[in-house]
Amino acid sequence: MPKVLVSDPIDQAGIDILSQVAQVDVQTGLSPEELVKIIADYDALMIRSGTQVTESVIEAASSLKIIGRAGVGVDNVDVPAATRQGVVVVNSPEGNTIAAAEHAIAMMFAVSRHIPQANTTMKAGGWDRKKYTGVEVYKKTLGIVGLGKIGSHVANGAKALGMTLLAYDPFISADRAEQMGCKLVDLDRLLAEADFITLHMPKTPETTNLIDAAAFERMKPTARLVNCARGGIIDEAALYEALKEKKIAGAALDVYDSEPLAADSPLRTLDREIILTPHLGASTEEAQVNVAIDVAEQIRDVLLGLPARSAVNIPGLYPDVLEQLRPYMTLAETLGNLVSQLAGGRIDSLTIRLQGELATKDSKPITIASLKGLLSQALRERVNYVNASIEAKERGIRVIETRDEAERDYTGSLFLSAHGAEGDHSATGAVLSDGKTHIISIDEFPINVTPTRYMLLTLHRDMPGIIGKIGSLLGSFNVNIASMQVGRKIVRGDAVMVLSIDDPLPDGLQEEIMKVPGIRDAYTVRL
Repeated sequence: MPKVLVSDPIDQAGIDILSQVAQVDVQTGLSPEELVKIIADYDALMIRSGTQVTESVIEAASSLKIIGRAGVGVDNVDVPAATRQGVVVVNSPEGNTIAAAEHAIAMMFAVSRHIPQANTTMKAGGWDRKKYTGVEVYKKTLGIVGLGKIGSHVANGAKALGMTLLAYDPFISADRAEQMGCKLVDLDRLLAEADFITLHMPKTPETTNLIDAAAFERMKPTARLVNCARGGIIDEAALYEALKEKKIAGAALDVYDSEPLAADSPLRTLDREIILTPHLGASTEEAQVNVAIDVAEQIRDVLLGLPARSAVNIPGLYPDVLEQLRPYMTLAETLGNLVSQLAGGRIDSLTIRLQGELATKDSKPITIASLKGLLSQALRERVNYVNASIEAKERGIRVIETRDEAERDYTGSLFLSAHGAEGDHSATGAVLSDGKTHIISIDEFPINVTPTRYMLLTLHRDMPGIIGKIGSLLGSFNVNIASMQVGRKIVRGDAVMVLSIDDPLPDGLQEEIMKVPGIRDAYTVRL
């Protein structure tokens, strides 16, 4: 009988499901060293946020088939190491959707009616009705930043309350937003018109401090802000100043840039302007049961030889299939990620063309990997090989698959083209004889680049001196260039330059690059 180790506290309902097919051992509070010593005896590992599943743990897990995280984030699991070892990693991306959405709505009510502060006053013997006069949400405008599963559920609830809905989400179509009763607008308009603003997106380099001092300047003085998504999306220092100076009317936070929130945080000194809760978004009895059941069922299914429905790496991972498709799926995911960042906003359609020998293979895994890469910037850990197609469909992204067996330049290559609100961008890649992924064209310009984590791409006029100017400019900002490639179609026409750099581009450098004569556009890419 298979053996399952449960190393963090989970609801008994999950343990009962696992017990149907396996011997279940519950050992919580293990150190990484203790876990390494015993993990070889187990076929499955079920965790929450406490257990750190490092590369050392995975390497010691000679019998491990699956790691189940009872929750959304998998930051405490070395997913690449698990994939290399052939271990499926699953999570529960929807188990706390209702809990998080309901908490956001509850926080909106609480901040509109000063409920926590009034409760505190009452328990202290007071009776101050005038001080805690609130506002109604009926017929007010709610701005929803992020229309994923949680944001969509908030929209449904707010619509039932009689609110007018505005939404900002660069990765969703206007038609899809309209189906949810939302008018899709840009962020500036949402900030300017909304009476209540609620945030529902992951923290990424693009969303970090999205709501900053400039954003507060755009808001109404009567606006109220709710964040039950991720800490760091709001600049907390700017929020404190905005509330203190009454630039906005109130805020309600469940998440913080650093958790737990520091005891001396200025936010704690504010009274009726702000409501603070200690990251309670998923803290309902139902959510804890839901994530335990969801992940336990997936572990059970994998132990029975069935696929997992929410794998964050490649579901199934049968060795023969994996070995054949892994290079192409890596290529597809990289190209999808690249064209998504080049497109820089909402994408309406993705064209996928399998070329040469690749055109003879099953297109479905390649398509799924392409979509996972395409959506990874927006959805992070929420998108995986199982739900990528569904997530794309929900965002109104049309997928066009074609084949070209006549392609002879490479044994097999893959072409991706994204059409979006800001135009078309494409990339072609191939797996060469060295076994590495190579990008062989960008926007139809021939090039040969091995993708790296940080890259700078420019579209420029092919003219003497421009490469040197860019190199000098990067040097003046202490940016180290690892490699450089230039592609052009004709002499002194347009050209593309790709620079692999060691670190992210410093603030302000991209704007300086755009000032260089001959530069037509510049893109920063993080893979």
